[in-house]
Amino acid sequence: MSVYSIKDLEHLSGIKAHTIRIWEQRYHLFSPNRTETNIRFYNEDDLKLILNIATLRSHGYKISKIVDMNDREIHEAVHDICKYSESLSDQMHSLTNSMVDIDELAFLEVLNRNIERYGFEKVMTEIVYPFMNKVGILWLTNAINPAQEHFISNLVRQTLIVKTNEVAIHPEQPLFLLFLPEKELHELGILYANYLLRENGIRTVFFGQSVPLEALEEAYHKLEPAYILTAMITAPDPSNVQQYVNLLGSKFKDSRVLITGPRVVAQDIEILDNMTILNSFHDLYPIIHETKVASTDSN
Repeated sequence: MSVYSIKDLEHLSGIKAHTIRIWEQRYHLFSPNRTETNIRFYNEDDLKLILNIATLRSHGYKISKIVDMNDREIHEAVHDICKYSESLSDQMHSLTNSMVDIDELAFLEVLNRNIERYGFEKVMTEIVYPFMNKVGILWLTNAINPAQEHFISNLVRQTLIVKTNEVAIHPEQPLFLLFLPEKELHELGILYANYLLRENGIRTVFFGQSVPLEALEEAYHKLEPAYILTAMITAPDPSNVQQYVNLLGSKFKDSRVLITGPRVVAQDIEILDNMTILNSFHDLYPIIHETKVASTDSN
């Protein structure tokens, strides 16, 4: 079972650590264990409870009423709220609960309900990705089990692939070639970019994770893409990023090379004239518009 610091509870629920301590002392809501150095740590049941309390509080429940509710009453009240609530934070709390429980049906229920309500793009940008950012931070600090992180990531990945496969391919459109550098495995962002491009009628070829530059170069000469898109999250090594960027710009000089990710965004990286750094995948929208306009004009 994973363990959480009080800061983890604060980060995931939005309830201040100071408030959690007061509730702990006044209402005995939690019984945290302590490390040998007397630092509190909490378990998965504590995390689910604080998430449920956050949801109930945001809908007018007073803490004095919540402490008199049993587990079943809390669960039913939160389920009813999240079923009809338009609050994005409520939906993220529900996703977190499904991650903690490793409950695929609960996760898909939340996801599909919100896709029907808001549409796929809004759900991805305003619910799933903020949620995944929180999960990523917890994973890096060892606050969640890697299995829980992989469980959620794979469900999101499967959903993106299914949604992308539902979109028709437009062979007459300019081609985007999407890939991740060698040793780069974080593909959710670029999977979403692939969906976004295809949904907007743009042709793509998606190579996925950890593509050797030599293999990419061979495919490049065969496909002659108008654009190349990649993301650098944890690769290449920081000392090799500038060299890698230089190679991309020079090897694929007849294409517009789009790069994003923490390795290049807000870093002191120099780029060639045929390259553009995207601060986020939101920056794709102007390029999509530009591509569609150019394609219309050429026809």
